Amino acid sequence: MNVIENRRLKENNIQWFTIGAVIAYHALAVWALFTFSWQNLAVSLFLWWFVQSFGLGIGYHRLLSHRGFKTSKPFEYFLTLLTSISMQSGAIAWVTTHRMHHAFTDTDSDPHSPLKKGFLWSHIGWIFKGAAQHNDEATMKKFAPDLMKDPVHRFLNKYYIVPTVILAVILFFVGGYSMVLWGIFLRTTWAWHCTWLVNSATHLWGSRRFETNEDSRNNPFVALLTWGEGWHNNHHAHPTSARHGLTWYEFDINWLQLKVLEKLGLIWDMKEFDLKAHEEKKIASVIDHTQEAWQQAA
Repeated sequence: MNVIENRRLKENNIQWFTIGAVIAYHALAVWALFTFSWQNLAVSLFLWWFVQSFGLGIGYHRLLSHRGFKTSKPFEYFLTLLTSISMQSGAIAWVTTHRMHHAFTDTDSDPHSPLKKGFLWSHIGWIFKGAAQHNDEATMKKFAPDLMKDPVHRFLNKYYIVPTVILAVILFFVGGYSMVLWGIFLRTTWAWHCTWLVNSATHLWGSRRFETNEDSRNNPFVALLTWGEGWHNNHHAHPTSARHGLTWYEFDINWLQLKVLEKLGLIWDMKEFDLKAHEEKKIASVIDHTQEAWQQAA
């Protein structure tokens, strides 16, 4: 039995713990709104940027999932630890699910395609039922063999909740329970929905620069909420490119941060799709074919 067949056997599994945790997070996020302070807001906004942009977008996604650039192992582990605070599972589980999404985009085997089961399923329902990101070892070995061979990544994947617990304790001693509500529960809940929009909205609404064999779309609203991850059609067309926003008006904060990290010498060998060169090549090809047709007609 292959890993996809094994995964389908688990499609009817209800993830009760996940359901309970998500309900609790949403309830505590609402409570946070009644404990507003400018200090709490500042902490929440900082963590939203640092964890979701610097961590999830650059760490889990552009580095670990697609290897869009190279870095040292210590910095890779730092980004992994940072991203675990997003509470979107451990790196190996997250990367496995994301690579499956790219391998089977908008098919029955896609973990979260809106074209098969609707918007709500792709946005949040997929984590409540089925294998979700609770991938078994065989699935992770198939889709994330590079990370499964690394004992540090296996350890971080197993204990990914620990950094959030440590952060919660620090926030409590700095600003009391209200800062925990804002820095952990409200920030995490908001960031979940921003990330989930990439799974749902960017496969339903937006523009398509590239004719890919699935329905990915560039959505500027989602790109704004995810620091550049919403240029999804660009990404699906060229998944290893560390640059997702390919023009000046496709604002990609994660790419700009990567350029800063490159200047600092923390990363190198960034893969960048060159849209201008691509379009010039297309124009040259059209001209060549036109000239060839004229010569044949003459």
